[in-house]
Amino acid sequence: MPVASKVVSERRAEPLPALLLRTYLRLLRERPVVTKSVTSGILSALGNLLGNLLSQSIERRRKPQKSSKEVDLVGPLRFAVYGFLFTGPLSHYFYLFLEQMIPSSAPLAGIRRLLLDRLIIAPAFLLLFFCVMNILEGKDLATLNQKLKNRYWLALKMNWKVWTPIQFINVNYIPVQFRVLFANLVAFFWYAYLASTQK
Repeated sequence: MPVASKVVSERRAEPLPALLLRTYLRLLRERPVVTKSVTSGILSALGNLLGNLLSQSIERRRKPQKSSKEVDLVGPLRFAVYGFLFTGPLSHYFYLFLEQMIPSSAPLAGIRRLLLDRLIIAPAFLLLFFCVMNILEGKDLATLNQKLKNRYWLALKMNWKVWTPIQFINVNYIPVQFRVLFANLVAFFWYAYLASTQK
């Protein structure tokens, strides 16, 4: 007696990167602020962790006989909080505001958007970063003043050097719904740099 064979339709498994992208795009449509906030939090934490690991590696090479500190896990948590509560939501609304204030059809839109971002938003956002990190570290106002005096201008100049070409591309060529993600991917390395300025 022949055994009836069952026809099993095998669905081809979706590759993980495609699945992640599809899920991200769905979440971006359904919950844009939360999605951008979570993405910012995760990439900020990972950038800080990378910065800590790199600076410890450099320190070990310079002073091999001295034992290095343990990896700081509280720092990435602070960066995650900052990314989730500040970078994600503020960037989301800033890019929407920018589209309304300076539409692509406006004369010299690209330059005007870049100038607004670089001369007003970047200094304010960096100041916010130093203030929030100071609070999350449990430091006092005198410590904040000292950090601002010693590190703010240096960090702002580095911000202008690194972020100006990135933001020109971002505010002029990246679709608005992907601008926070684009900036977050670059910020992964930027936060690694900022982690090293916080020491």
